[in-house]
This record gives sequence, C-alpha cells and structure tokens, in this order.
Amino acid sequence: MTKTTLLLLVEGTPIHRVLLGYKKTGFGKGKYMGIGGKIEPGETAVQATLREMYEETGVVVLQSDLHFAGHIAYYFPTQPEWDLTVCVFLANRWQNQPEEHDEIRPEWFATNQLPFHSMWDDAQYWYPHVLSTKTIDATFVFKSDNQTVDTHTLTIT
Repeated sequence: MTKTTLLLLVEGTPIHRVLLGYKKTGFGKGKYMGIGGKIEPGETAVQATLREMYEETGVVVLQSDLHFAGHIAYYFPTQPEWDLTVCVFLANRWQNQPEEHDEIRPEWFATNQLPFHSMWDDAQYWYPHVLSTKTIDATFVFKSDNQTVDTHTLTIT
C-alpha cells in the first residue's frame, strides 16, 4: 500500500477558502484535490508534505505551521495497486504565492463552493469536516469503476 500525504492551504477563522490543485498528469488526472504525493523512503509524512507542496506549487510551509487533520485509507478492489493511505494536514501560514507547475494548477475555492463534481467521490464525505477543523480517520472502498465510493467509515473527532 502506497503511503502519501495531502496538504490543504486554508484561509480564515473559520476557514472560508482552500487551495486545491487541478491534477494535470498522473494518478487523478483531471480532478481537483489537495496538494501532496508519495512519501519517499527515509522521509516522514511531515517531510514529504512540505517537499510535495514546494515541488508542486513553489509554496514554502514550515513544519510548525502544519496541523494534522487526519488519516485516510483508500481501497480499489479492481486495481489493488492503487490502494493508498494518506496523512492529511492543514496550514494557514506559508511563504510565496502558489504557482502552476507541470503536475498541478493551484486554484482557490470558497469552502461553500468546492468543485465536488470534479473531485474524487470520497471528497464530499470528509472535506467539510476537515475544513471545519475536525480530525478524521476514514476508510473508503471504491466500486469496480474505481471512481465511485462503494462503502466507507468515517470517525470524526
């Protein structure tokens, strides 16, 4: 199972805006999602989160500005090589403005106008909780189309 990270840059208290990335290549191409990627050998989830944000947007986030938001496990029964776990983080402080790179086109969204129709199906279940500063522990199992959630568990604290 691949270990990955996801970081949401957010603005406001309560949160009213979030940075998503439009995926231009690779896994998830054509969908909006948080910024993140694989944890490389020898890296911690935090190190990977900071590295991925910088590589994909040019944004620098300090470790002290990361807030753990949860853990998600994804299962694709017809494509088990896609199975992955994700450590989710939020940050409300950073340096530099997000810039488009080869893999990601960053875009700001109001939290009440998230593009769920252009995101992975699971997003509708957990994004609202994380963006209201709750911590989640979730599991999503996808149907054979590898697009639609079949079953899920979601614990919110």
